[in-house]
Amino acid sequence: MTKVRHVLGISGGKDSAALAIYLNMKYPDMDVEYYSSDTGKELDETYQLIDNLEIYLGKSIQILKAAENSHEDPFDHFLKMYGGFLPSSNARWCTKKLKLEPFERYVGSDLVVSYVGIRGDEDREGYISRKTNIQSIFPFRRNIWSEDVIQKFLANERLEQNMEVLRKFDFAGEQEKFEKILLRPLSMSYHEHQKLNMLLDIGVKETNHLIHAFLKTTQYPLAYDEANFPLLDNEDNLIRSDIFRILEESGVGVPAYYKKIDFEINGKTSSYARSRSGCFFCFYQQKIEWVWLYEQHPELFAKAMTYEKDGYTWMQNESLEQLIAPDRTHQIKQEYAKKQEKMFSKKSAFLLDILDEEEGVGCASCFI
Repeated sequence: MTKVRHVLGISGGKDSAALAIYLNMKYPDMDVEYYSSDTGKELDETYQLIDNLEIYLGKSIQILKAAENSHEDPFDHFLKMYGGFLPSSNARWCTKKLKLEPFERYVGSDLVVSYVGIRGDEDREGYISRKTNIQSIFPFRRNIWSEDVIQKFLANERLEQNMEVLRKFDFAGEQEKFEKILLRPLSMSYHEHQKLNMLLDIGVKETNHLIHAFLKTTQYPLAYDEANFPLLDNEDNLIRSDIFRILEESGVGVPAYYKKIDFEINGKTSSYARSRSGCFFCFYQQKIEWVWLYEQHPELFAKAMTYEKDGYTWMQNESLEQLIAPDRTHQIKQEYAKKQEKMFSKKSAFLLDILDEEEGVGCASCFI
């Protein structure tokens, strides 16, 4: 019997932590391996979250480190290899070297199902490995399948094969509805997301069973997993408020950097926090998050400044030294407070919703 490994990466962020708790609560019999890729430049709260999770799960989280034999932190090791060239959104060597490559070494050639904490209220796909032995599953979403699986399942050349799959099931009064949708070919005016959502609207569990039956005819890892795959009957669609609730109710807690801190600007009280996990000097941070780091963790901000040399800076067109000039810090806070006030008038009064706009910017491997 071919063994299929089920793994979940803990980034230090709220979503992957909540996913570990969620799977443990809902599917306690699943044998899930937990790992975390340590860059050596995480906030202390990230390491505290991992400790809390290990206590809750009663299971260790495997710590992966790139450049294991180096005497330096993984980030510093590879920064030297890249000649001091700092990573950026256009050159994310940090994600590749510090997150993805250690993960792919960790799984090797084993068949692996990787669980990813992208939520039902997010419009992004996340990391999909090019290695055929790794398959991603998204338990928080109504659609748990990765985009590549959906593309293959709904391809026009599979219309007749999908009808054969459908005939293996008895969906009672919904059978004809499924047949009508499955037989309709994709076109410029009828794309795969429309077709998938129509199937899911008829029945999430039924659609999952159809796709799983299709997977059994492929080389995806789930084709070889002889155990019953419990997520086929999962109809949950979890959003951000659910994630915070899971963390709080479990006792694991929300990482401290998500909690708002008040500041005064122009005689008014506003508040800031961090919107993501990841390295303390992550280039995806908003300007206000750099100010938060400067004021809440000045020692870490000072370390981030030391990396800016030879013309390399964390942000385009502005160095950290320029950012912390009093007039510039005041301007950033003022602009953020105005944005916050505007969003309060439009949306929820919760800071976690204010941070929503920028949260999806970045790499899922680091931040979920």
